[in-house]
Amino acid sequence: MPVVILKEKIRDYIGFVCEPTHWHIVTREQVNAFADTTLDHQFIHVDESAAKKTPFGGTIAHGFLTLSMLAHFAETFSVVVDGLTMAMNYGFDKVRFLAPVHVGKAIRAQARIVDIVERRSGQYLIHYHVDIEIRGEDRPALSAQWFAVIFTD
Repeated sequence: MPVVILKEKIRDYIGFVCEPTHWHIVTREQVNAFADTTLDHQFIHVDESAAKKTPFGGTIAHGFLTLSMLAHFAETFSVVVDGLTMAMNYGFDKVRFLAPVHVGKAIRAQARIVDIVERRSGQYLIHYHVDIEIRGEDRPALSAQWFAVIFTD
Protein backbone atom coordinates (compact mmCIF):
# COMPACT_ATOMS: atom_id res chain seq x y z
CA MET A 1 0.00 0.00 0.00
CA PRO A 2 1.23 3.53 -0.67
CA VAL A 3 2.39 5.54 2.32
CA VAL A 4 0.26 8.63 2.97
CA ILE A 5 2.28 11.64 4.15
CA LEU A 6 1.56 15.24 5.00
CA LYS A 7 2.89 17.94 2.66
CA GLU A 8 4.70 19.56 5.57
CA LYS A 9 6.67 16.33 6.14
CA ILE A 10 7.38 15.38 2.52
CA ARG A 11 11.12 16.10 2.68
CA ASP A 12 11.39 13.73 5.66
CA TYR A 13 10.84 10.92 3.15
CA ILE A 14 14.07 11.44 1.23
CA GLY A 15 15.89 8.12 1.60
CA PHE A 16 12.65 6.28 2.43
CA VAL A 17 12.67 2.64 1.30
CA CYS A 18 9.22 1.64 0.10
CA GLU A 19 7.79 -1.78 0.85
CA PRO A 20 8.37 -4.22 -2.01
CA THR A 21 5.33 -4.67 -4.23
CA HIS A 22 3.41 -7.89 -4.70
CA TRP A 23 4.84 -10.49 -7.07
CA HIS A 24 3.51 -10.53 -10.63
CA ILE A 25 3.93 -13.58 -12.87
CA VAL A 26 4.91 -12.70 -16.43
CA THR A 27 2.74 -14.91 -18.62
CA ARG A 28 3.04 -16.11 -22.21
CA GLU A 29 -0.20 -14.24 -23.00
CA GLN A 30 1.21 -11.00 -21.60
CA VAL A 31 4.44 -11.31 -23.61
CA ASN A 32 2.51 -12.13 -26.79
CA ALA A 33 0.15 -9.18 -26.27
CA PHE A 34 3.14 -6.88 -25.71
CA ALA A 35 4.77 -8.23 -28.89
CA ASP A 36 1.56 -7.52 -30.82
CA THR A 37 1.24 -4.02 -29.35
CA THR A 38 4.84 -3.01 -30.05
CA LEU A 39 5.22 -5.03 -33.27
CA ASP A 40 8.32 -6.63 -31.71
CA HIS A 41 7.97 -10.32 -32.52
CA GLN A 42 11.64 -11.21 -32.10
CA PHE A 43 11.89 -14.98 -31.67
CA ILE A 44 13.50 -14.75 -28.23
CA HIS A 45 10.15 -13.49 -26.93
CA VAL A 46 7.59 -15.49 -28.91
CA ASP A 47 9.13 -18.69 -30.34
CA GLU A 48 9.78 -21.22 -27.59
CA SER A 49 11.53 -23.81 -29.78
CA ALA A 50 13.94 -21.26 -31.30
CA ALA A 51 14.51 -19.56 -27.93
CA LYS A 52 15.48 -22.89 -26.32
CA LYS A 53 18.55 -22.94 -28.59
CA THR A 54 19.85 -19.62 -27.17
CA PRO A 55 21.91 -19.07 -24.02
CA PHE A 56 18.63 -18.09 -22.29
CA GLY A 57 17.21 -21.59 -22.78
CA GLY A 58 13.69 -20.31 -23.43
CA THR A 59 11.58 -17.26 -24.12
CA ILE A 60 12.09 -14.07 -22.18
CA ALA A 61 9.97 -10.97 -21.66
CA HIS A 62 10.79 -7.84 -23.60
CA GLY A 63 12.93 -5.47 -21.56
CA PHE A 64 10.43 -2.72 -22.30
CA LEU A 65 7.60 -4.93 -21.00
CA THR A 66 9.48 -5.28 -17.72
CA LEU A 67 10.09 -1.52 -17.65
CA SER A 68 6.43 -0.77 -18.42
CA MET A 69 5.37 -2.82 -15.38
CA LEU A 70 6.60 0.10 -13.26
CA ALA A 71 3.32 1.87 -14.07
CA HIS A 72 1.48 -1.02 -12.40
CA PHE A 73 3.90 -1.42 -9.49
CA ALA A 74 4.00 2.31 -8.71
CA GLU A 75 0.41 2.11 -7.51
CA THR A 76 1.68 0.26 -4.45
CA PHE A 77 5.23 1.52 -3.84
CA SER A 78 4.80 5.26 -4.29
CA VAL A 79 4.05 7.80 -1.62
CA VAL A 80 0.73 9.58 -1.59
CA VAL A 81 0.86 13.13 -0.34
CA ASP A 82 -2.12 14.44 1.58
CA GLY A 83 -4.16 16.55 -0.84
CA LEU A 84 -2.86 14.73 -3.94
CA THR A 85 -4.83 15.71 -7.04
CA MET A 86 -2.73 14.08 -9.78
CA ALA A 87 0.53 12.25 -10.42
CA MET A 88 2.35 11.75 -13.70
CA ASN A 89 5.39 10.04 -15.10
CA TYR A 90 8.22 12.52 -15.71
CA GLY A 91 10.77 10.13 -17.19
CA PHE A 92 14.03 8.33 -16.54
CA ASP A 93 17.64 9.37 -16.22
CA LYS A 94 19.03 5.85 -16.38
CA VAL A 95 17.61 2.42 -17.09
CA ARG A 96 19.69 -0.74 -17.15
CA PHE A 97 18.42 -4.20 -18.10
CA LEU A 98 20.52 -6.49 -15.91
CA ALA A 99 18.94 -9.94 -16.16
CA PRO A 100 16.38 -11.55 -18.46
CA VAL A 101 12.87 -12.29 -17.18
CA HIS A 102 11.89 -15.74 -18.36
CA VAL A 103 8.25 -16.28 -19.23
CA GLY A 104 6.55 -17.74 -16.17
CA LYS A 105 8.82 -15.97 -13.66
CA ALA A 106 7.53 -13.61 -10.98
CA ILE A 107 8.75 -10.03 -10.71
CA ARG A 108 8.22 -7.21 -8.22
CA ALA A 109 9.46 -3.66 -7.67
CA GLN A 110 11.57 -2.33 -4.81
CA ALA A 111 11.92 1.45 -4.64
CA ARG A 112 13.76 4.07 -2.61
CA ILE A 113 13.07 7.80 -2.68
CA VAL A 114 16.31 9.53 -3.67
CA ASP A 115 15.09 13.12 -3.62
CA ILE A 116 11.97 15.27 -3.45
CA VAL A 117 11.99 18.81 -4.82
CA GLU A 118 9.12 21.28 -4.61
CA ARG A 119 9.10 22.83 -8.09
CA ARG A 120 6.18 25.17 -7.45
CA SER A 121 3.76 25.49 -4.60
CA GLY A 122 2.01 22.13 -4.35
CA GLN A 123 4.03 20.51 -7.18
CA TYR A 124 6.76 18.03 -6.28
CA LEU A 125 9.33 16.16 -8.36
CA ILE A 126 10.06 12.77 -6.80
CA HIS A 127 13.20 10.88 -7.81
CA TYR A 128 13.03 7.13 -7.21
CA HIS A 129 15.73 4.50 -7.53
CA VAL A 130 13.78 1.38 -8.43
CA ASP A 131 14.77 -2.22 -9.08
CA ILE A 132 12.56 -4.88 -10.60
CA GLU A 133 13.48 -8.10 -8.85
CA ILE A 134 13.02 -11.63 -10.15
CA ARG A 135 11.83 -14.17 -7.59
CA GLY A 136 14.62 -16.57 -6.69
CA GLU A 137 17.38 -14.68 -8.51
CA ASP A 138 20.20 -12.55 -7.13
CA ARG A 139 20.34 -9.95 -9.90
CA PRO A 140 17.42 -7.64 -10.60
CA ALA A 141 15.85 -7.63 -14.04
CA LEU A 142 16.35 -3.88 -14.24
CA SER A 143 17.50 -0.90 -12.28
CA ALA A 144 16.28 2.63 -13.03
CA GLN A 145 16.33 6.24 -11.91
CA TRP A 146 12.70 7.25 -12.31
CA PHE A 147 10.99 10.61 -11.84
CA ALA A 148 7.37 11.43 -11.10
CA VAL A 149 5.64 14.76 -10.62
CA ILE A 150 2.84 15.01 -8.11
CA PHE A 151 0.34 17.81 -7.79
CA THR A 152 -1.42 18.70 -4.55
CA ASP A 153 -4.17 21.13 -3.69
